[in-house]
Amino acid sequence: MQGYYPLFTAIPLAATFIGLLLSKIGKRMADVVAFLATAILAVMSVLMLFESPFMYKVGGWLPPWGIMLAFDGLSAVLLVVINVISFLAIIFSLKYMTTYTAKPKYYGLFLLMIAGMNGVVITGDLFNLYVFLEIASIASYALVGFGCEREELEASFKYLILGGIASTAVLFGIAFLYSITGSLNMPDVAQQLELVGITRAVAFVIALFIMGFGLKASAVPFHAWLPDAHPSAPAPISAMLSGVLIKALGVYAIMRMMFHVIGRNELVASIMMFLGALSMVVAGLLAIGQDDFKRMLAYSSISQMGYVLIGLGLALNPNVATTVAALALIGAIFHLVNHAVFKSLLFLCSGSVEYRTGTRDLGKLGGLIRKMPVTGATCSIGSLAIAGIPPFNGFWSKLIIIIALIQGGYMIYGTIAVVVGFLTLVYFIKLQREALFGPLPEKLEGVREAPFAMTLPLVILAALCVALGIAYPLVDRQLLYAAQEAILDKVAFMNLLMGG
Repeated sequence: MQGYYPLFTAIPLAATFIGLLLSKIGKRMADVVAFLATAILAVMSVLMLFESPFMYKVGGWLPPWGIMLAFDGLSAVLLVVINVISFLAIIFSLKYMTTYTAKPKYYGLFLLMIAGMNGVVITGDLFNLYVFLEIASIASYALVGFGCEREELEASFKYLILGGIASTAVLFGIAFLYSITGSLNMPDVAQQLELVGITRAVAFVIALFIMGFGLKASAVPFHAWLPDAHPSAPAPISAMLSGVLIKALGVYAIMRMMFHVIGRNELVASIMMFLGALSMVVAGLLAIGQDDFKRMLAYSSISQMGYVLIGLGLALNPNVATTVAALALIGAIFHLVNHAVFKSLLFLCSGSVEYRTGTRDLGKLGGLIRKMPVTGATCSIGSLAIAGIPPFNGFWSKLIIIIALIQGGYMIYGTIAVVVGFLTLVYFIKLQREALFGPLPEKLEGVREAPFAMTLPLVILAALCVALGIAYPLVDRQLLYAAQEAILDKVAFMNLLMGG
């Protein structure tokens, strides 16, 4: 698979233009191209799980002068998350997007977003990371406003402005690093920074990266764009934004930069843990008061990303025992994967509900479990999983993070994680009571189940919530351990991209 590694960006880029051209011949051709492209990428990403770490030299140029593509355990996890969720979102879109016009343009923007996210994950070059980040971001700005109504355009503009600020911060950070080190190759920059140390200029770069990537990850207090963007975007895009985009452009980039380029630092670790705890509490409290189905899920995404950030922060602390750091990383990575599964499921469920009922207002819903049994059952599974109820997948990742915090001596943060878990259960019980159970409003008597193309991804994602929970020991060894080793072993990453 090493020779095909660049295809993770080449296939979606080519499919974007091919789909738009073929749509002039037949209206359904764009559907076919998008389906085939994402199916191929999903299969490739699963096959990559069996590959050993390697470096791909673009154009045959040697490091550190040429552009390098890196593959390790962390890349493998993110590629699977991005491309499998994208494939399921495309299946859901086949029917859901018939309510919108210009489907070929929708698929083109969707594929550009995939190309950008895949590029961020596979690159070993700082400037290319910025370029691919911008490709994915610009496509997502357009997709948020795809409905072209007042609400959609306002949310898209807000997202554009804040996303532009984040991208500018990242670009300035990369420019400062280049002025300090004279290189854009990640391991070469890391080697230079080890010699320079954490100077004031490097500290300023760290601050720029925390702000820029923190905004992309929608961590509090950089979260203002996400609660507006999610309700406005089409349901498959909401699933992609929450399930994939904030992880690939935000969390993954933070992991690469802080562990492999900047290096583990106690102050940065403290900031990350504080931002994680703040996100968990603030967004969790805000989610309780929401009556909009998708807006509640948006605040929930911010809160759940707090678990990932607090786990990464703990692992970033060089004074923490290696076993504790490894445990925190496994919990953070596993929760990242789990959140992609159950939050994508819940957003697609909200799309099915809105598709059939025409509303997202929880006060106007009720009793849908009887009229939409598949959507209702899968939504219940997703709610139980995100609330951390055993044996679903969310239970294990939250438990691991809490144990790591306690073993690391952070009892207050551990207590916050437990309390926020109960808080999550509270607002998802509210969601279940108001949307799925209780009396059915008279105007919803004629509601029926969503089409097969929309329920199939729900069933697959619900099955993954169960499977990842029950088969956690297998997942731990085969997937999480390799990713955790890849993050903690900075020397191995440097050797990988520098050719040993």
